[in-house]
Amino acid sequence: MNVLITGGAGFIGSHVVKHFLKDGRYHVFNLDKLTYAGNPNNLAGFEKNANYTFIHGDITDASFIQTLFEKYAFKHVIHLAAESHVDRSIEDPFVFAKTNILGTLNLLHSFKATHQKGGIFYHISTDEVYGTLGETGLFTESTPYQPNSPYAASKASSDHFVRAYAETYKLPVIISNCSNNYGPNQFPEKFIPVCIQAIKNNKIIPIYGDGNYTRDWLYVEDHARAIKTILEEGKPGETYNIGGLNEWKNMDLVKVLIQETDKALGRPEGASLPLITFVKDRPGHDKRYAIDNTKIMRELQWKPEHSFEQGIVKTIDWYMSNQAWIDAILDGSYRKNTNFK
Repeated sequence: MNVLITGGAGFIGSHVVKHFLKDGRYHVFNLDKLTYAGNPNNLAGFEKNANYTFIHGDITDASFIQTLFEKYAFKHVIHLAAESHVDRSIEDPFVFAKTNILGTLNLLHSFKATHQKGGIFYHISTDEVYGTLGETGLFTESTPYQPNSPYAASKASSDHFVRAYAETYKLPVIISNCSNNYGPNQFPEKFIPVCIQAIKNNKIIPIYGDGNYTRDWLYVEDHARAIKTILEEGKPGETYNIGGLNEWKNMDLVKVLIQETDKALGRPEGASLPLITFVKDRPGHDKRYAIDNTKIMRELQWKPEHSFEQGIVKTIDWYMSNQAWIDAILDGSYRKNTNFK
């Protein structure tokens, strides 16, 4: 069956594409604009797969999206395409509103016009829509929305549009809200790759504020498994929270990264600790995120397979072994890759 995955050349999206291509029942259509975060190298070699089609396009182009849906008759839509970096959203919130809200609306509208019996519009969201937690408690599927950054506000708005289309037009939709992802292929601007690169190159490791901001970390391959499970087993109209059961304060996380990266580099234990540098905090910085996984574990029998320690070692090993991938991003040459066109 034809499944459209938006943003499939990005970090999470590329892992989702690979996971679905393991299942011969699906023909995966990967729609990606190839902005700075869309990297064709994330899917190198997969363009030869008979069940894979790459489409270069923009979800904010309504007529293009409508034509695409009419041409390919997608059974399911898995919507990951989004502007996703909080710092960038603070600098330019309009880009986030256009892509994350209007882009989602275009996809919903075309899905409404062409959807087939049994088809699902599956929207991938974030735990940041819930705002921030205190020292205790967890986000559940019924936690009220209280976004605190332009990025979170744009994702919250898109979530509301998805629910509104389900209610108004009786569309079969599912939403999942995930915690912070990490793993191979993550763009180097994100926290864990930034730290690994800094340690490798003996550069400062920038830590916002006092370093006590807390996040729940989800290994990206576990997230890809969850997405496929939810599409196939989830109930239309439902929301599922996906977390890694790995809650870490930034300072504690950085110390683990230093320990494991120094070990991989053959350095003495703690050699990179002096690289830790506290920097000015960003505006609207949420103190703590943590997800209650009970619903997806109970109803769909999914659970994360990677402990944080296992996932971090695999992630560090990947970054150590893929310097060419990193260099292509740093020098911009990854954007000249034309394998998919």
